[in-house]
Parts: sequence; C-alpha cells; structure tokens
Amino acid sequence: MASQIIQLHEKLVNKEISCTQLIKEKLKSLEQNQYNSVNFLLAESALAKAKIVDDKIAKGEKIGVLEGIPFGVKDVFMLQGEHASASSNFLKNYIAPYTATAIQKLIDAGAIPVCKENADAFGHGSTSENTIFGAVKNAHNDQLVGGGSSGGSAVNVAKGYTAFSIGGDTGGSIRQPAGFNKVYGLKPTYGRVSRFGLMAYTSSTDCVGPIASSIEDIEIVMNTISGKDYHDQTTYASSPITLNAAPETLNFSVGYYSDFIDNKGLDADIKKDFLAVIEKIKAKGITVKALNFGSTDSLVSTYYALAMAETASNLARLDGSMYGERATADTLKESYAITRSEGFSEESKRRIVGGNQVLSQGHADEIYLKARALRSQIMSHFDKDFTEVSVILSPVSPSTPPSIGSSLKDPLAMYLSDIYTIGFSLGELPTLTAPVGTATGIQITTAKKQDELTLQFAKFLKEVL
Repeated sequence: MASQIIQLHEKLVNKEISCTQLIKEKLKSLEQNQYNSVNFLLAESALAKAKIVDDKIAKGEKIGVLEGIPFGVKDVFMLQGEHASASSNFLKNYIAPYTATAIQKLIDAGAIPVCKENADAFGHGSTSENTIFGAVKNAHNDQLVGGGSSGGSAVNVAKGYTAFSIGGDTGGSIRQPAGFNKVYGLKPTYGRVSRFGLMAYTSSTDCVGPIASSIEDIEIVMNTISGKDYHDQTTYASSPITLNAAPETLNFSVGYYSDFIDNKGLDADIKKDFLAVIEKIKAKGITVKALNFGSTDSLVSTYYALAMAETASNLARLDGSMYGERATADTLKESYAITRSEGFSEESKRRIVGGNQVLSQGHADEIYLKARALRSQIMSHFDKDFTEVSVILSPVSPSTPPSIGSSLKDPLAMYLSDIYTIGFSLGELPTLTAPVGTATGIQITTAKKQDELTLQFAKFLKEVL
C-alpha cells in the first residue's frame, strides 16, 4: 500500500481537503467504529490543531510532511491534559500531567493525535481482551481477537481510522497485532526511541514504535521520533533511516531458525507459507542459511521471569496514594490491599504475584538471576548469528488469531503464543512485522542499530512477494 502520510499531505497541500475536514472525518469514523479500538477521542485538541494547519495553508505557508496528519496513541502513553488509563480500572480517571517524548516530537512536527487506543491493561496480554473497554476485535474478522497488547492501534491503522499509530512493544506487542491485522509494525532497537512517558511494563525490553500501512510511513515516523533524550538515559543518537537504495544494490544474506520452523506448535499452513517465502528469496540468488537457536524452550520462561519481576516492581507505585482511587479501610495496609485487589485485573494480578515470587528471598537466585544469565546467553547467541547473516526471518505468531474469549481460559497458551517475538525483545534487536508471505506476516530482524537495514529488506521482500 502506498504511503498514507504522503497521500494525505498532498491532498492538504493541493487543497483537495481541509485539515479540519480530514480530522472531522477521522473522528467520526473512530467514534462510530464497532471494533472497541478507541478508549478516548481527542476531538477538542485535534480540531484546534487542525485549524492551525488550515490557517498556515491559507496564508500560503509551506507545511511539513506530518503537519495535519491524524494518528493514534496507545493508551499507555502520557499526553498532557488527556486520559492515560492504560485500559485499566486502576487508572480509568487518571489525567496525564505531561506528554511522552515520542508523542511530543510528533506533535512538534505537526501531526495530530486523534484518539487514545484500546490495549491490554498495562500491556499485560497478547489479545487486547484484558481491558475495561471491551475486547478489541480483529479488523478483518470481528469474531477474532485484534492481537495485543497494541490491538487498538493496529486495528485503527488497518481500518484507515488513523494514518499511523504509536504503540509500545515489550515482547511482541506491536509486531503480533500488526501481523494479526495485516499491517506493518516495528519494534526498534532498544534505546533508539525514548521511553519517557510510556507507562513501564518491563523496562529492560519496553520499546516505542510505529504501526502503519506502508514501509514508507514507518520510515517517516521513525525519523521523527528517534534520538537521544535526556529524560531517558538508555537512548542514543541515531542516523536518519533512508529507503532510497535500490534493492538490487543491497547485499543481503538471510538466516532462519530451523527449530522455530520445526516447532510442533507452529500452524501447518504458516509453516508451509514461510518455507515458500524462503524458496522465493533463494530464487533471487540470495544466500539463505538455516540456523539453530538451540534453546527455544527457554525463551518463554526467561522472558516471563524477567517481565513479571520488572512489572511487579514497576507497578508497586500504584497503591492509591499518588495514582488511582484509594479504597477506604480500617488500616493503611488494608487500604493498599483492597485498592490493588480492586484496581488490577486478574491477568495483571497474576503477573504481579508471579513477579514478587520471582524476586522473593530464596527464589531470586534460583529464578531471577538465572533468567538474567540466560538472557545474556541469548544476546550472545544473536551476536554470533549476525556474524553469519545480515537478516533473520521468522514467523510472527505460531497460529492465526484465536476467537474472542478463548485465550482468557488458558493464560499459559497466551504466554506460549509469544514464542517467536520475545527472543528478539530479549536481544534488544530491531524487528519488523511485514504483512506478506503468511497469514500473520513475516518477522524481519537485523543486528542492533540496523533498523534501516530491517526496513530496506522489508521493501525488497514486498517486491519479491
């Protein structure tokens, strides 16, 4: 699909549509949508920003490529003066006192946030059913889940309600819903985009990234939101991404993990289609190498041990004292207990309890420190593999989107569904879901800080397939 950002920009510049008219159309679509993809509309502020763009155009002033472009914001980001509920009961009335760095950079470039988007509460889930606003419905079949945790963001892009959306990816929360809804979703290299203003789930793997309908739109957004931020000491300065290089001039070498593909949990059709993609790449004269990850069984346990430990720590601040509404009780301890019991969902409580267990005396050495050591081994494994190939391909999900309600009955199955995304999160690697090749797309991964190569290969893959 062609760049939605460029198309809308040209319509605004050529006065085929006013910015106010564009924003009103998007707001109407978002308000009327039946996919539970929206938590809050930002109508007042969006229309005020649209008027500024219209005034500039009327005066004959040049506007930037993102000025007047409507986008969605996953409801785990701060946007000053607006709700930041994290799709949770705990923060359902919370108003953000400041704006996240990535969102502010887009606003500074003239882009217009039009909604806060539905997601799994605090990012805890892979289906966007763990939310007080109702399960997000898949853009292509409303009986199926929208994927998670950035389900609302992916659905809004797929339906054309937003030109792009900003999501958060901890273990696949951008990539998996992008695959389920047949759009592009990028988890950048850890630290390329500031996490300031993103409610922390697992701080050591949380990433901010775009969901869009084209590679070109991913490029435009990434070049706006990337860069060092003094609010986030994990960030680094990065060069702009460019897709101008012709695919034939790029020297790709491709790898894939044979043990990922031979996994018994992988859907037979996805496996067949994935291997067909590999054959098409080989037919283009590109070297393809079967790699062996060797410890796929440890990926899920390593990731969730660390993720639960970090989220238990990060959410300890939510006790009703500073955030959320406090329940009344006879003692302060009872007040904390009731507040947290009533405020958190069953899935969030499951992860908090699991995290506290992982960090508890007698278990921290046995579980948490072991998981950290395993993560270091996983990162070293990726470093070694990227000395042999420049790109690694993998499925996005072991199966197609499940029906709404089915995953809630089996949390373990939901955790296992992340098997193809979480490893690259542990490795801090740039990874893109491209909606090509299989029913849930193809996952493209490169070495750290090679985000540009990731998008260049996605462009090549689009042309090959």
